[in-house]
Amino acid sequence: MANLKSLAKDTAIYGLSSIVGRFLNYMLVPLYTHYMPKATGDYGISVNVYAYTALILVLLTFGMETTLFRYANDAPSGAEGAASSGAVGRAWPDTVFSTAFAVVGTLTAVFLLLVFGLTGPISDVLGYQEHPEYLQMMAAVVALDALQALPFSYLRFQKRPIRFASLKLLFIVLNIGLNLLYFVVLGKTSVYYVFFINLLCTTFITFFFIPDLFRIHWHFDGSLLKKMLSYSWPILILGIAGILNQVADKIVFPLVYPDEGEANVQLGVYGSCVKIAMIMAMITQAFRYAYEPIVYAKSRDADKSEYYASAMKYFLIFTLLAFLCVVGWMPWLQYIIGEDYREGLGVVPIVMVAEIMMGVYFNLSFWYKLIDKTIYGAWFSLIGCAVLFAVNIIFIPKYGYWACAWGGVAGYGTAMVLSYVVGQKKNPIPYPLKDMALYVLCTALLFTVMEFVPTSWPDPLVIAANTVLICGFVALIVKKDLPLSSLPVIGKKFRR
Repeated sequence: MANLKSLAKDTAIYGLSSIVGRFLNYMLVPLYTHYMPKATGDYGISVNVYAYTALILVLLTFGMETTLFRYANDAPSGAEGAASSGAVGRAWPDTVFSTAFAVVGTLTAVFLLLVFGLTGPISDVLGYQEHPEYLQMMAAVVALDALQALPFSYLRFQKRPIRFASLKLLFIVLNIGLNLLYFVVLGKTSVYYVFFINLLCTTFITFFFIPDLFRIHWHFDGSLLKKMLSYSWPILILGIAGILNQVADKIVFPLVYPDEGEANVQLGVYGSCVKIAMIMAMITQAFRYAYEPIVYAKSRDADKSEYYASAMKYFLIFTLLAFLCVVGWMPWLQYIIGEDYREGLGVVPIVMVAEIMMGVYFNLSFWYKLIDKTIYGAWFSLIGCAVLFAVNIIFIPKYGYWACAWGGVAGYGTAMVLSYVVGQKKNPIPYPLKDMALYVLCTALLFTVMEFVPTSWPDPLVIAANTVLICGFVALIVKKDLPLSSLPVIGKKFRR
């Protein structure tokens, strides 16, 4: 229970930076969808370019974030407090960080040389030959993000969620402030300024890590590097497949949509509506930031399986609650995006289901990470990615962005099922499947009822009716798994 409370506390802090940050970023969606007219396709360009940068970031970090947790928590005999392998007087986690950073730094340098040396040909291939500066700016952004990734992970390892959250929020506040200045005050309308502002903000945050880097006892360990690379390359494959499951639709869409001139316009509609569904990604990300370090630290405890099972159940419960809240309050949430872009709101529940599946898959993934069999994750994700690509390539020409939404469900669903089936054979965990199924069925029933609430009703009445249904789901949670007496502060009022 103490570990679950620690998980809840850290999730709340990480979630603050993630959820509040994403909420503040939502301010940019109406900003962009208002100042960048749908017909120009500029918003669709930003969706497409950011999809590429997300994929490149996974390549540059090379799975070293997870690998850092794996080896920093597993010092060789006699290395706790002082590194082994000749690193006398240096802390073992610093040695792990130094070795991982050398990999990321080398890959980032090679990437920048390639992009700036071959800007013209790359721009031609991607269809941005008239704006090569877009690629150069975003290459610089993704390079800085890659260099920041390990310091951010090291803050998580050191259990410093406050500093982690502060830097994340600082970036977002600065980003929003500059966007408001350029688009509202100065009246800019080009996607160029989206990329330019991102570069400014990312550069600014990088400077905050300089003192931390000077405090590191730098030591490169060649023998450790071999172990880390052996562990990380399947995670890299897993990461590539995982990120492709998130961004492949946004990369593939302009390539296969039959109307080339309309492709970025439709992608802009889809990309803006998906922003509403991203609350599920926020919850999953916050949970991951807190959960990942605890999983590795608890890997030797006798009750680890029960802990993992409980964490899975509570994760599912609260993501389903979030799903109902977003769907139920859609009459208000739709105003996040500009009116011209709202034609695609029907994809939001589908994308959220895909995100829930992705979160469940993440929870299931630890069985192969803890037994150093990350190759399983690579295969599961690759198979899921192949399913997603197939759905997108086959059905986008006919169904447009609806195929993108259902492709995510098909891809994540495939990977999730494979991981569960194989995991229960290799490293079984007693997940409470009956309880979880009950919550899923209840959510499906309430969602169906919400869909039958007449759209002709005034928005406040629709919201009120849906809120009553959501309260019914909350009552089920309280009755079965979270009695009011267990809550902090107010719980004592319900104890006998």
